[in-house]
Amino acid sequence: MMSSKFQRPLNWLLQQFQLKPGKPAIASSLQTLISVLGPIGVGVLMGHPAASAIAVMGAWLVGLVNVDGAYHQKATAKIAAAISITAMLFLANLVHDTLWLSALTTFLVMFLAGFVGLFGQVASSISLITSIMFIVALARFATFPDLSTVLHQCALCLAGGIWSTVVSLGLWVVRPYSPVIQAVANCYGTLSQLVESAGERAANPGDRPEWTTRFLQAQDNFTQALTSARSVWSAVWTAQRAANLPGNQLLILIEDAPQIANSVVALVEHLSISSNHRLFQQLRREIQQAMKQLAAALQRMSDAVREADGKGFIANGKSSVHLEDFDRAIAALEHQRQALRTQLNSQTLAVQAEDYAELISFGKIVATLKLLAEQVHSDAEVIIALQRGDVGTIAKAGVTRPRLPALSSILGPLRDNLTFHSVLFRHALRLALVATIAEVLASILHIPRGYWITVTAVVALKPNYGGTSETTLQRVLGTVLGGIIGIAIVTLIHNPWVIGACLLLLMVTAVAVRPLSFSLFITLLTPAIILLLNVTSKGGWQIGVMRIADSLAGGLLALIGSYLLFPRWERQQLPAQLERTIRANLGYFQQVIAYYLNPNQDSSAGSIANLRRQAALENANAAAAAQRLFSEPRHVRGEVEPITTLILYIRRFFNSVITLAEHRRELSGEYQCPDFKQFADAIVQVLENLADALQQGQPPRSLPALDPYLEAIHDHIEQLHANRVSELAADLGTATPTLQAIRERTPISTELDRIAQEITSIHSAIVRLQE
Repeated sequence: MMSSKFQRPLNWLLQQFQLKPGKPAIASSLQTLISVLGPIGVGVLMGHPAASAIAVMGAWLVGLVNVDGAYHQKATAKIAAAISITAMLFLANLVHDTLWLSALTTFLVMFLAGFVGLFGQVASSISLITSIMFIVALARFATFPDLSTVLHQCALCLAGGIWSTVVSLGLWVVRPYSPVIQAVANCYGTLSQLVESAGERAANPGDRPEWTTRFLQAQDNFTQALTSARSVWSAVWTAQRAANLPGNQLLILIEDAPQIANSVVALVEHLSISSNHRLFQQLRREIQQAMKQLAAALQRMSDAVREADGKGFIANGKSSVHLEDFDRAIAALEHQRQALRTQLNSQTLAVQAEDYAELISFGKIVATLKLLAEQVHSDAEVIIALQRGDVGTIAKAGVTRPRLPALSSILGPLRDNLTFHSVLFRHALRLALVATIAEVLASILHIPRGYWITVTAVVALKPNYGGTSETTLQRVLGTVLGGIIGIAIVTLIHNPWVIGACLLLLMVTAVAVRPLSFSLFITLLTPAIILLLNVTSKGGWQIGVMRIADSLAGGLLALIGSYLLFPRWERQQLPAQLERTIRANLGYFQQVIAYYLNPNQDSSAGSIANLRRQAALENANAAAAAQRLFSEPRHVRGEVEPITTLILYIRRFFNSVITLAEHRRELSGEYQCPDFKQFADAIVQVLENLADALQQGQPPRSLPALDPYLEAIHDHIEQLHANRVSELAADLGTATPTLQAIRERTPISTELDRIAQEITSIHSAIVRLQE
């Protein structure tokens, strides 16, 4: 009883510090170390170490600006950040003398900082560090009335920011393609994780709920990595009218990645069907081994791309793209399938008829793995050419660069969001009020280092309550634990050299783990700040106590503000997101069905890819919205079971449509299932009605009868199988029209059954949701 009583909170606490998949940002941590040590070293050499604090602050804040993209994008963002924080320092000096003026300026600065998130993640990141600089400068640096001192401060701040920019972009000329290489490598790394997750389906057929969650998360991770790779590639080569050879090679790898992912999804669908068959155990080990080797091959490809040199694209020899183990695993699987086929042919006709459908399903699994092997071999050749720096041409047609979206005007989005109905407008207003209240209270109550309260509230406050509560929890937990660590170091260690070493170690480690765990980042950053303040001023262990108390106060203020000030609960916004998600999946389904009904249309391949991409993004958006909903207060979020079910079955429907789209490659156009079009039309009508019901907030119409269409298709498939068994008995050979029809229509029939079940579950979930 006692152990169980403490086990649950302990598990919950460990979950808050759980590391995300990925690698520590070692390069970023080293850049941060150099960025901070540079101003400190200059200050010490010039005999003014205290004066370097502003330059250190500027370098640190600019280093926090995280930009994914080409080097010119990073340079632009970091230079803009350096100028912005310098402007905030100057502004803070102008208004700090008068409380009402500083409060009014704080309100305006914070409102603009919250509203500028309208222009994307980079703008939001810059606005956050500029708002932090204004808050800190208003409390600590804005104390000198003369203009020369203010200009000197601004010069130090700008110098620190420019120094940080130079350090982070020092390899610009040497490695101009490095951002794209890293993005492509990350794309294939997430592909490897997707295959590894898919392999768990073959290993544990009964582990469905837990496995489904992991697989869908792996899909989302790949979608994000693919989107990032396309964006970075476009940013690097947009300025060039035509991509050079390395650019084309990297683009081929980017555009081949979703084809591999689609085949993996189709493979999982076939495994879900076949794993319940009694004959599956005879192929299970070989299937597991093939998928294990496929995941390993993709990881080797990721490593090989990552280790290509950015200047000459010459591999350093550590990674290679050997596929022999994967080829042997595929050969072993094919051998085992042929042995199973021979075994079935020696049985009676009754047994053959019973097991023949299973053999067709196994054939789809083997065929999909063979297709994956061909794709992997093709991409491995591209990677080898990339490593060697080959200068020949690429014999691959249909490679086009992704188009950049047109530049939107600034006034349009501003005008559209200057309304109380805008989520960003409400967030900006909430942020401004909370920050202003914190500043005024800290000033009136004369709270030592009260700006910590304001900074904590500003960092924790998000556009939604779920994001605010999650960030607040992580920040408060990290600050409490980190404060305890800092107090212990200050109390037990008095050697200044040891304290300096601890400070640098904590700072470097904090930046390294930042991409993996925000809670751990705050836990390591907090004692670093405590030690830094003890080095630059007196305070002792009391600084750690004040840091913890101020963090608690700031987190509480952020939660109260998020709950009381113009909340826009996720429950109110979720129906619109779900409607967009259903319509995106409907568009993808309609395009795939259109190809089945008219296989000769030439323009469908690009349309299918674009619609699939849009559906995948909307599915990820819906899952993220649901996660935000789960973080909201229980009495606000309401019943979550229908939402969880709805999103799960939308994702399953999406994967079923991917499987149908992949099956297009085997269509001859000569054979079609009866009632196929009628079934597809019924599904389209149901999805359109469900989207309309979510848009209008009304219950959907009753689900139409789908069984008659499916029964007609099943009867047709059973007749084909019976005819095929008769052909085998008459020894008519293998290449017959009946066999071709079975290979084309059996997978379609199976997938239509799954789609009918998924649509029924989606309809039921929306009915419960509307109630």
